[in-house]
Amino acid sequence: MATAAAVPLRVCHQEIVKFDLEIKAAVQDIRDCPGPLSALTELNAAVKEKFRHLRGRIQELEQMAKEQDKESEKQALLREVENHKKQMLSNQAAWRKANLACKIAIDNSEKDQLLQGRDILRQRKTTKESLAESASNITESLMGISRMMSQQVQQSEETVQTLANSSRTILEANEEFKSMSGTIQLGRKLITKYNRRELTDKLLIFLALALFLATVLYILKKRLFPFL
Repeated sequence: MATAAAVPLRVCHQEIVKFDLEIKAAVQDIRDCPGPLSALTELNAAVKEKFRHLRGRIQELEQMAKEQDKESEKQALLREVENHKKQMLSNQAAWRKANLACKIAIDNSEKDQLLQGRDILRQRKTTKESLAESASNITESLMGISRMMSQQVQQSEETVQTLANSSRTILEANEEFKSMSGTIQLGRKLITKYNRRELTDKLLIFLALALFLATVLYILKKRLFPFL
């Protein structure tokens, strides 16, 4: 009977050890779980299933211990069963701690995400305000440039008008100069003509005076020297 029970007893031991190791690994996965809560829920469901299998194998081992003929083997198996139960309780405590730590980490992560979201919103708000202020400053600068350009255009128009007036004055002065030039030329011609006439008059006067003197000399000659 002991030989027949040895195979299932060994298998039961192996499965208890296997489930114990799997539970420890799953508890570590829960401790390292970054979230979300749905992932934590899936891990807990898997751990619950492993605990169910482990509890069943411990109960089977306990039942096998009670069925042992030798009291020494019975007590040895019962002590082993107690050790497995204590280990299971320890795993359950570690499981609860891992869940608590994981939930705290997830809560902190969600809080950080909310804070980051608020910071992002605040940054976006600040950025929008900065963009609005920049746009306002740019608009004021453009308006200032527009006013400056309008003043420059007005000054340019005034300068063009002044140049036009100056050009008109110069043209009028040029016309006056042309008119004066004509008058001067006419005066020069008149003076030249007068000078010529004066020369002619002087020549005529000289000829008349010479004729007069010749006539006087002729008369005197006839009177004073009739025999000549």
